[in-house]
Amino acid sequence: MGGARRQPRSFRLEPGNCEATVVTTHAVTQRLAAVDEANLVLDHVGQVNVFLVAGLLAPGGFLAADGTPSMAELRDALRGRVAALPALCTSAVASGRWHRWVETEPDLEHHIRLVEPVDGRAGLEQMCAELMTRPLLLDRPLWEILVVPGAATAAAGVVLRIHHAIADGMAAVAIVQQLFDLREPRQTSANASGLHVSTVAPRRGLRHTLRRLRVGLRRIRKTLRGGDVGPTVLLGERSPHRGVAFLRTDIEALETRVRPRGATVNDALLAAVASGFRAALTAAGEPIPVELPVSVPVALRRRGPAGNQVGVMLVRLPLGEPDPDERLRLIAEQTRGEKVRAREQGTLEFMRGPVGARIMDRVARRQHLVAGFVTNVSGPEGALCLAGAQVTALWPVAVLAGNVRLGVAAVSYDGRLCCGIHFDAANVPGAAFAHAMAEEMARLGE
Repeated sequence: MGGARRQPRSFRLEPGNCEATVVTTHAVTQRLAAVDEANLVLDHVGQVNVFLVAGLLAPGGFLAADGTPSMAELRDALRGRVAALPALCTSAVASGRWHRWVETEPDLEHHIRLVEPVDGRAGLEQMCAELMTRPLLLDRPLWEILVVPGAATAAAGVVLRIHHAIADGMAAVAIVQQLFDLREPRQTSANASGLHVSTVAPRRGLRHTLRRLRVGLRRIRKTLRGGDVGPTVLLGERSPHRGVAFLRTDIEALETRVRPRGATVNDALLAAVASGFRAALTAAGEPIPVELPVSVPVALRRRGPAGNQVGVMLVRLPLGEPDPDERLRLIAEQTRGEKVRAREQGTLEFMRGPVGARIMDRVARRQHLVAGFVTNVSGPEGALCLAGAQVTALWPVAVLAGNVRLGVAAVSYDGRLCCGIHFDAANVPGAAFAHAMAEEMARLGE
């Protein structure tokens, strides 16, 4: 990475242990890109900034017929793949006010671990909720793979966590596809995700630059002063008690239903999220607002070494519209234009470096611009295997940041749209949200 050479190893004898312990001498590689440094700023107590995806594994390969894993076999299968991914073989080391990526040989005994059994899928959901409050250690490469017994009958769960300083959603999916094997690829729709990368070259010139500057200043003012969301249980200081709920629906059926209406699968996801918010606010005894703004990431053209290349659009969910089909139409009408503008504008202004991220981190603790986060990433185009064990289900979990108490993440996987709902269980009626969202996803897919 960055042309740096791997330094020779030294050996140290631990007291009372006759075996030599391998110690890797670190070699400085390169400074973090400004936007990746910004993502380190957003990771602190109460706000764990990681990409998390959970899955279920069928017996096969390293997983015996009764669901018992061979961790040695799994580590052996992944050793070469991890070594081939520079992002998984570096740690972030402070260098003045910034950090540098330092080459670090990962200890696979730590990074690929067997954890305590859980009680079925509900236990896996709760484990993921707890993991979203536990930071990754900065003195090691910023990732881990956890094998979770008991997540399914005669099978196991798996959880992958990657720090957002390494990768945004799309880059993380690319890492997943290099760690896992792809079985038979399947045809997927270009409409399956809201995070497709634009292939259109960005426009240049003074007029375009001035327009971006005007829009950028407007977005900065809105971030600092925005007050479109009134007092609500959806915003406020978060408790340490988190909840996670997983949902899945057929993408082809969903797209067949919504495409004739000029909508995308991502629009359908947002419409289902709107139903969830309506139900959660009703359960909390709050009035239903006419509109509820949410923040939605939009992928940018991949350029340069940064692991994070994501813009953002603000979508006003029409909660006051009682007709769900009309809500879908109104959402699709918004996103058609907002996606183009978000890509033209690029990375959110405050996330272009650590100074802006520190300002945004403080402002976000009392913001009333958005009431939630919704993200949708294109997943692998077929079923995956981990060291010979097929991944039969896959769900992402969204990061909760600032004062936001609920977020939804989705990924397309093996013909399904897989959603994870992450919420502050002490303040938000997450079960009501999940139930209503699932019902609307089922209705839209009929």
